[in-house]
Amino acid sequence: MPLVTTTEMFRKAYEEGYAIGAFNVNNMEIVQAITEAAAEVKAPVILQASAGARKYAKSVYLRKLVEAAVEDTGLPIALHLDHGADFETCKDCIDSGFTSVMIDASSKPLAENIAITKKVVEYAHDHGVVVEAELGALAGIEDEVVVSAEESHYTRPEEVEEFVTKSGCDSLAIAIGTSHGAYKFKPGTDPKLRFDILEEVSKRLPGFPIVLHGASSVPQRFVEIINQHGGRMPGAIGVPEDQLRQAARMAVCKINIDSDLRLGMTAGIREHFDAHPDHFDPRQYIGDGRAYIKEIVKNKIVNVLGSDGKA
Repeated sequence: MPLVTTTEMFRKAYEEGYAIGAFNVNNMEIVQAITEAAAEVKAPVILQASAGARKYAKSVYLRKLVEAAVEDTGLPIALHLDHGADFETCKDCIDSGFTSVMIDASSKPLAENIAITKKVVEYAHDHGVVVEAELGALAGIEDEVVVSAEESHYTRPEEVEEFVTKSGCDSLAIAIGTSHGAYKFKPGTDPKLRFDILEEVSKRLPGFPIVLHGASSVPQRFVEIINQHGGRMPGAIGVPEDQLRQAARMAVCKINIDSDLRLGMTAGIREHFDAHPDHFDPRQYIGDGRAYIKEIVKNKIVNVLGSDGKA
């Protein structure tokens, strides 16, 4: 089976009330952990590469790793560019074999965002590739994407119809209270997503796939392991998983998960070195990190996304 686009994935997810996990990948072990977990519970997945991942590992290595995962598991897997900054970046990924790209012009005025997105859509569709766009701005930090709290704003539902119609995008990332990174909410606060915005957007765009960025839940078990073994991550708080599950039952067809995977890898490595200070074989300590990521991904698929058994 070759790499696939997200078109059929999203159609089924919308109709049946679940979401596809879009997991960020940076190396072989992360790809293995995600796809082995997905294979065990028979779930389709999206593996996505950010600008930082492409800089770290190079697109060709990432694409070949994902192709190997398809061959190994037989799963429907889409290879997606996360937060493409401009047309040239999206074009490069399309030309190199990605099946889905995101153009993030959300920092631009509406008309400019539409124009940039439309240019990417026209090139992508000519090459059989689908396009995700974004309206609204999430606070937080993810690789080169840095948005301050002052610059962030919720998606305006009154803009979505014009944006989708004029740009021709295939899915839309919206801002309803999630944020990038591991420090999404202040300790002691009660995190709440703006389901009223999501509901209004879905009314205006019936049947259209919605995407949530910055949706890691930052599981406290792994934060605690990191802090117990020499780390320093006070106050790391994510999006409650029950709210993500609710979003998946609505119009959200793709939920991005990155920080949780980083926590799993870091927890496994720190814990391993404390227990085995004499070890120096990377397969030993990275293997522990891989095992934690696999555990995290399986939990997400079954208990948050609801995509198990959908491959």
